[in-house]
Amino acid sequence: MSAPSATRSSRVPIWATSFGPQIVAGLILGVVLGLIARSMPDAADGSDNWLVGTVATIGSSYVKLLTVAVVPLVFTAIVSSIANLRQVANAARLAVQTLLWFAITAFIAVIIGIVIGLVAQPGSRTGVEATEAKDPSSVGSWWSFLTGLVPNNFLALGSKTSVATEVVDGTATSTATTSLSFNILQLLVVAAAIGIAALKIGEKAEPFLTFNASLLAIVQKVLWWIIRLAPIGTAALIANAVATYGWDAIGSLGVFTVAIYVGLAIVFFVVYPIIVRAHGLSVCQFFSGVWPATQLGFVSRSSIGTLPLTERVTERNLGVPREYASFAVPLGATTKMDGCAAIYPAIAAIFVAQFYGVSLTFTDYLLIVVVSVIGSAATAGTTGATVMLTLTLSTLGLPLAGVGLLLAVEPIVDMGRTAVNVTGQALVPTIVAKREGILDEVRYNSPRNGDPFSDDEDADPPAAREPQLSS
Repeated sequence: MSAPSATRSSRVPIWATSFGPQIVAGLILGVVLGLIARSMPDAADGSDNWLVGTVATIGSSYVKLLTVAVVPLVFTAIVSSIANLRQVANAARLAVQTLLWFAITAFIAVIIGIVIGLVAQPGSRTGVEATEAKDPSSVGSWWSFLTGLVPNNFLALGSKTSVATEVVDGTATSTATTSLSFNILQLLVVAAAIGIAALKIGEKAEPFLTFNASLLAIVQKVLWWIIRLAPIGTAALIANAVATYGWDAIGSLGVFTVAIYVGLAIVFFVVYPIIVRAHGLSVCQFFSGVWPATQLGFVSRSSIGTLPLTERVTERNLGVPREYASFAVPLGATTKMDGCAAIYPAIAAIFVAQFYGVSLTFTDYLLIVVVSVIGSAATAGTTGATVMLTLTLSTLGLPLAGVGLLLAVEPIVDMGRTAVNVTGQALVPTIVAKREGILDEVRYNSPRNGDPFSDDEDADPPAAREPQLSS
């Protein structure tokens, strides 16, 4: 009996192997590396120094790894979730409740944004010049959203070609570069259609559903390997942000930046806790459960890139049934954006109106609310905040060039926006599951073991159980 005891005593401390502390360590290391990189001189040819280039490459590579895993995860998870819902009597009610709470939280967030914009008057306290304004590269529209629901192809794959012209010794040479991307909203439509069709076919579809379930298990295992690299990715991403932007970019847009973060903080630290507590759940347990995804969202600035981790903590930490979480979380990652689609466009629209001396009426403020509550889906699969802001400005008749005024602080405010987005994307499924009586509260209230993302069922809390999705 003494040997096992000796083995346990020689192990690495639990805090050193726990995911949460590793992420915090990555954040701290990233800040240190970023400050060092920022103090180093640029290369002889004027390009970034080697440290900036290194952290930028590592950070972007990690986000690419997460993004690559999103497509097979969303497809297999949606098909499996629909197949597993065949024995559920309240599946339609779950979907309606999810969309309803998306709208409720967006409504609260946009009201907070409007109030802060009116109080802070960010457009009246700025040092930027009108000459700094330029038209945005992408513009949102209601028609684009509707047509965007229709998949371009089976894989919802899109392409974008850019042409760069370089003049060497008087000779112009043009180089075309094509990049591929997936529209997640269209992928949701494709996966949902296949899942529903499989249900309608019945027994003949069982081999396909079995294969899909096996593929999902494989994808989740690969995801676990990628997620284990999160501390390294976090250090690189935050280092690149500090080295590239620092705090100098805030400059004359300080009031606007502070106003955005005040709004985000109110939603994150006040609104969300109130909603959680109003449903009889522990606020501390919610934040400790969702925190890994919140942190990764902050440094990656990508709800889609954080999607695999958001879905995992929603299931494993917060106790939302996998069959429901695998549907609600991907849907939220494309349409549930309290930061990008509610707080930010509200304050930014007021900023642009004040900057150009345009008086907004009560009707205009109502339009901001309407656009934020029902228009966030128009940002799906795109750069959410920019597209959402252009959609809001065009609806109000404000100059789209106002978007260019805010580009200097875009990366800085985007970190906070994404962190709030990701947290809200885990909050709504948790609340809906609680209201429908399918939340595994034993799992929700269990102590975090520091390793909540392992695919081994043995890693789950001993008392945890898979709740039944039935009414």
